Formats: sequence, C-alpha cells, structure tokens
Amino acid sequence: MSGAQQSTGRPVLESPGPGVETVAEPVAEQRLGRLWRVICHDDPHTTMDFVVEVLMTVFRQPAPRAFELMLCVHHAGSAWVGSWPESVARKKVAKAQAMARMDGFPLTFSVELDD
Repeated sequence: MSGAQQSTGRPVLESPGPGVETVAEPVAEQRLGRLWRVICHDDPHTTMDFVVEVLMTVFRQPAPRAFELMLCVHHAGSAWVGSWPESVARKKVAKAQAMARMDGFPLTFSVELDD
C-alpha cells in the first residue's frame, strides 16, 4: 500500500503482512504545533534575584543561564527565554506572573509566534 493514505489522512507505509499497517509518523511540528517564544520584560521594581529564581523554577533554566538571561533583560529591556508549544508557553507565563504577583513584583512575560 505504498503512497496510500489511511482514513485519518496519514500516509501508510507498505504493509508488513495481511491486516497489519505501519503508519508513518508525522513530523514533530505537526504533532506539537508551532512553537511560541516566551519573552521576559524588564521593569524597575522586580529584583534581579527574583528574576533568576523565576527563570530557574518556572522555565527550568540552569543557574548560570538564568543569571545570563536576567542580565540580558536588565541591559536590553527584554530577552527570549525559550520556545514551547503555545499551550505550554502560555501556562509557563501564567505561572511566572502569578509567582511574581504573589511576591509583589510587576515582572511580565509575553508570548509570540516563533518564526
């Protein structure tokens, strides 16, 4: 059945035997959807230590990378933290901003489509 398509629309590879089909795996982007960038934005009130803590806790950045990102945010005004499927990116942003509000900081993140 080379080149044929299953009723799901996915391509089907040659059958290894009667009644058995091997379905080609879709590429990662098709499985996960497009990736979205999370951007951290600078503000004059959130402490540098807190930004590092959020980057390590919510975004699972190792300490040296979290410190480097915090400095980029501080000096450039914003920094790209990472890219995830949209639902994951938005959940991480919501968690990070909730963590900031609980500690009284106005730290903000945004989500944009990754090119």
